[in-house]
Amino acid sequence: MRNALDLAWPREGLIRVPYPVYSRADVYEEERARIFMGPVWNFLCLEAELPDPGDWRASFVGDVPVVVARDLEGGLAAFENRCAHRGALVCLKRSGHSRELSCVYHNWTYDLHGTLTGVTFERGVARKGGMPPEFKRAEHNLRRLKVESFAGIVFGSFAEETPPVERYLGPEIAARIRRVMRKPVKVLGYSSQILPNNWKVYVENNKDSYHASLLHAFFTTFRMNRLSQQGGIIVDESGGHHVSYSMRATDRPSADYDAAQLRAKREDYRLADPSMLEGVDEFGDGITLQILTVFPAFVVQQIQNSLAVRQILPRGVGETELLWTYLGYEDDDEAMLRRRQKQANLVGPGGYISMEDGAVGGFIQRALPGAEEDSSIVQMGGGEVGSQDTRATETAVRGFWQVYRRLMGI
Repeated sequence: MRNALDLAWPREGLIRVPYPVYSRADVYEEERARIFMGPVWNFLCLEAELPDPGDWRASFVGDVPVVVARDLEGGLAAFENRCAHRGALVCLKRSGHSRELSCVYHNWTYDLHGTLTGVTFERGVARKGGMPPEFKRAEHNLRRLKVESFAGIVFGSFAEETPPVERYLGPEIAARIRRVMRKPVKVLGYSSQILPNNWKVYVENNKDSYHASLLHAFFTTFRMNRLSQQGGIIVDESGGHHVSYSMRATDRPSADYDAAQLRAKREDYRLADPSMLEGVDEFGDGITLQILTVFPAFVVQQIQNSLAVRQILPRGVGETELLWTYLGYEDDDEAMLRRRQKQANLVGPGGYISMEDGAVGGFIQRALPGAEEDSSIVQMGGGEVGSQDTRATETAVRGFWQVYRRLMGI
C-alpha cells in the first residue's frame, strides 16, 4: 500500500512492520503532525504535581514543548512553551509557581492560560520605536491545548475533535487506570534516560508481553514474571491501548521453563536483601504486575508495590527520552513507603528489570541500515487484534500499528 510518504506497507498487513518507519526523517515529521498533534490524548503531568493555584510544569507533546498550569481559580490549562515574539522557550525550568510567565529574551509576559499580557516597550522609548498601531496583543496568544484530567492524570490534545478522555480510553482501560490511581497519589521521585532508538521501538517493547521472561534475567530467576503464570492481555476496542497483567501467586511448575536453556534462567542468582521482593497485595486481586499503555506514548506501571508512570518522548528519528515518575499514595505508612522505595530499584534507567529495555532498543536501531526493503514479524498469538488470555502474544503490538496506520494514512 502506497501513500503520501511513498511508504510501502507489506501486503501481510499488521503481522509485518516495515523497518523504514523507525529510520526515515519524513515519517518522523509526519508523526508529529498526524499523531502527537492530531486527535489523540497525550500525558502532560499528574494533578499531584500542580497542587496549588499558580503552579505550572513544563512538559511535552511528542517533541513539542508545552506548559501545563493550574490557573489562579484552580482550573487546568496548557499551551505551547514558545514565545509568540521570537520563538524562545517561555518556561526554562521544569516547574514553578507564579501569577504570570515571562520570556527571558524580550520579557513578553503571559498569564497561566497563555494569553499575552505584556509587551515590553510596546509604546517605544521616549516616543520612539515600539510596536505599530495595528499590533494587537490578542492576536499573539500562545497556542492552547484542550485539557482533561482523568483519575488524577492530566491529558492534553491539540485537536478539538478528540473525544472525551474516558471514551478515548474505553471502559476496560479506564477501569485499570482507576485501579492504580484509586486514591490521591504523591510523587516519590523522578528519573530520565535517553534511549538510542526510535520512540516506537520502546512503545512496542511495553506492548510486547512475551519478551519479559526471556530478556529479563531478574524476572525469571525470582519468579516475578513467567509466561506460565496466570495472566493475559486486554486490548481496547481501537487497538491502541492495552493492559498486560500477571498473578505471581498462581505460578505453577512449567516444563517449558525447566527444560529450556533460557538466557534469563539463572537459578544461581540470589539477593543480598530478599526483602526487596516482599510485596503486599494492596489491590486485593492477586495481580503483581500490570503494565498499561495509552496510545500513543504513555505507560502506567504496577510491579509488586512499585508504582510509576512513564512518558515516552521522541527526540529525533533515532533517539527517545523516557521520563519516569515514581508514585506512592498520600496515606502510605512508613513501612509501605520504604517498600515502594526499595522496589523502585526494579525499574528506571538502572533498574534490575528495566535496564535491558534501555539497551535492546539500541540493538534494533543499530541493525536498521540496509533494511529499507525489509520488515519485522509481529505474528505471535496469530494475526488479530484483541484481548487474549495469554501473554505469549503480540496482539497489543498489532493494535498499536492498527491505530498508527489509520492516523498516518498508510
